[in-house]
Amino acid sequence: MSGIRKNFFLLLLISIITSQGIEAQKIITLKECYESALATNSLSGEKNMYVEISGIKEKNITAGWLPTIDINANALYNSEVVDLSSSLGSLPFPGIADAISPMPHDQYKVTLDINQVIYDGGSIKSARELERAELKINEKQTESDLYKLRSQINTYYFNILLLKRQKELLEIYIELLQKRLRSVQSAVENGVMLKSDADVLLSEKINLQQQLSENEIRMNSLVNALSDLTGKDIDPSSELELPVQTSDLNKEISRPELQVFDMRMGQLSAGESLAASKRMPKAFGFATLGYGNPPGSNFFRDEFDTYYIIGAGLKWNIFDWNKVRNEKQVISLQKNIINNRKQDLTDNIRRQLEIKKAEISNLERMIESDAELIGIRKRITASAGSQLENGTITSTEYLNILNSERQVMINAEIHRINLSLARVEYLNISGNDLE
Repeated sequence: MSGIRKNFFLLLLISIITSQGIEAQKIITLKECYESALATNSLSGEKNMYVEISGIKEKNITAGWLPTIDINANALYNSEVVDLSSSLGSLPFPGIADAISPMPHDQYKVTLDINQVIYDGGSIKSARELERAELKINEKQTESDLYKLRSQINTYYFNILLLKRQKELLEIYIELLQKRLRSVQSAVENGVMLKSDADVLLSEKINLQQQLSENEIRMNSLVNALSDLTGKDIDPSSELELPVQTSDLNKEISRPELQVFDMRMGQLSAGESLAASKRMPKAFGFATLGYGNPPGSNFFRDEFDTYYIIGAGLKWNIFDWNKVRNEKQVISLQKNIINNRKQDLTDNIRRQLEIKKAEISNLERMIESDAELIGIRKRITASAGSQLENGTITSTEYLNILNSERQVMINAEIHRINLSLARVEYLNISGNDLE
């Protein structure tokens, strides 16, 4: 029983260590890198700022419906005023001229003026629509700027994948050379081979070890750059998942830059409505509360007192010298420019997609033949290994054959990773998301 318990606890310990090792190895996906970069980039905060700015502007625009309240004060002196004493003195009623005092030369008043919009011809509504259109443009422009991060992430991500696979192949071939080197050194000791044969294999092993060291330095640099760009805790031991995109490549183009153009068209349409509202009649009410001398329009009363004025008005600009018409013409021309720019960008994107589609097709054909080519080269290398051990070929000849196999293996991995990159780039060019 004690032996069974020992074995049980040993298996339990191994399983715990293994599970901890699996947990320690992080699996990173390209989509996670995209999402993390978008969330942590400093530009991401701009969206909230634009929303806050737009909210403040809209409050100011809406305040146009609230009454305006102004305090005014003035003092003035008139050199000439109405004097009825000379005119009334000729009447056959003595004392009337003395009863009516002349208007005062100096006047003073302090007023509280209140104006209330009753109908503005749609100006405030159009201004709000214009502001909301600007907010959408700013938000989409920020999204467009952040979208460009994807190409940077792709560069780091797929180069790391290539370096990781290259590292694995280098380690495999270093181990293979080490085995061949031991075999050749044994043959040298037995006098079957020359020491130069062992030196050739040893120098190639050192060369591969140098490449492995260079690989690690480059990988650390790229991993640090990717970690900084995405804000994720990525290290050389992290496993980067190779994206596999199987979706249809003929999806509709949905780039954020094109959406910005559409939103600018909406903004110009809102500007047209705002321009048209300038020709609409506007109704308003007003009130004045004052204190002065003379009070209000009672010019014959020479004393300070309060007074008030209330009323309503209508304003209609029936002729503006074609200002609104010219504004609309400018907006129409701006729309034509936007349409031309959008069409130019769309055509350019389509050309890029055609080039990328041809690249994908070419890589798919190459990958189909890679497996067959690798099988052939491995058989040739295995045969050369036997010939080396039998002394029928030199170490240099064997290395040439081994390097040919290694190059085929590397090319196959490059094709596989580049195909994944090409498919991802196709989706990014068209503006579609990863699966």
